[in-house]
Amino acid sequence: MAPIPRIRPPGLADKRAFLESGAPWPDDPPPRCIETHASLVFLTTTRVFKLKKPCRLPHADMRSLAARARLCAEELRLNRAMAGEVYRGLVALVQTPEGGLALGGPGRIVDWLVEMARLPASAMLDCRLIQGPPPTAPEITDFGRVMITFYRRQIAPPGAGQTYFTRLAREMATDLAHLHQMRAHLGGALCDSMLARARDALARARPLILARGAAGLVIEGHGDLRAEHVCLIRPPLAFDRVEFDHDFRLIDPHDEMLGLGLDCRLLGADWIGPALSAQLDGAGFPAPCPELAQVYAATRCLTQARLAIDHLRDPNPRTPRKWAPRAQRFLAMATALLAPLG
Repeated sequence: MAPIPRIRPPGLADKRAFLESGAPWPDDPPPRCIETHASLVFLTTTRVFKLKKPCRLPHADMRSLAARARLCAEELRLNRAMAGEVYRGLVALVQTPEGGLALGGPGRIVDWLVEMARLPASAMLDCRLIQGPPPTAPEITDFGRVMITFYRRQIAPPGAGQTYFTRLAREMATDLAHLHQMRAHLGGALCDSMLARARDALARARPLILARGAAGLVIEGHGDLRAEHVCLIRPPLAFDRVEFDHDFRLIDPHDEMLGLGLDCRLLGADWIGPALSAQLDGAGFPAPCPELAQVYAATRCLTQARLAIDHLRDPNPRTPRKWAPRAQRFLAMATALLAPLG
């Protein structure tokens, strides 16, 4: 009797080809695929399916099926707290007994996808800022209310201030190292004295951060709140929370809003960050002192500069001309923020 041929397990390229072909959704056109460092995202007419890559990132090792399954389940849990039924569930990608691939059904599970309802692109905050119509003050106020309601449900864990400061210091060390390594792409925007001021300013801010933690003002948040993660439908919502590390979600809400405000400022809307911070302050989340607010903002600028320029480390970076100017703009913003701090 001839031996039964062994079925080869599918690789990422096989999974991508199957999903990108549109075979799982025969009534729709083939989906659009968006690739990020960590995921492949497939957009059908009404749904979004996210497949995590089997890769190792600085904060997450997703090389095993078990790790990807755990992170998919955590992504679903966390985002339902902010985006509700937009996050519909998890779908198994299986290899059939014949060796093909299918979504669900009999076979061996080879991966998991997070299934979401597709939100209107025209309602995303970044699209509204770029393409119009610009967001209105009532819309931003409505979004602020949603975030405040979420923040009020959170409980500050013991030692939150120290955990938060340690994470900020660790991130800054990574930022400074990577920016130095990518100096050739940054030109005069990278100033050693500015980077030293940033490091010293964060160290001086440690007692202020610990005090905010002790006051219950360091709590769980979104973790990566950017304009592209805000949808101004009614009611508005935030999505794509950080699932891989709890410490990234542990944050001072004013820092989170400052980060969103900086993103909006880069897109031409200076008023959104201050409006959200004032709304937080009026809702019982007192604003940090001006010095700490500047440290928060400058630290975020350095991280955004590092994340932008790190795209050029990829062998085939997406839109390579975009990243150096973006990093340079964030470095210029950090320089301006740090100048009054000495």
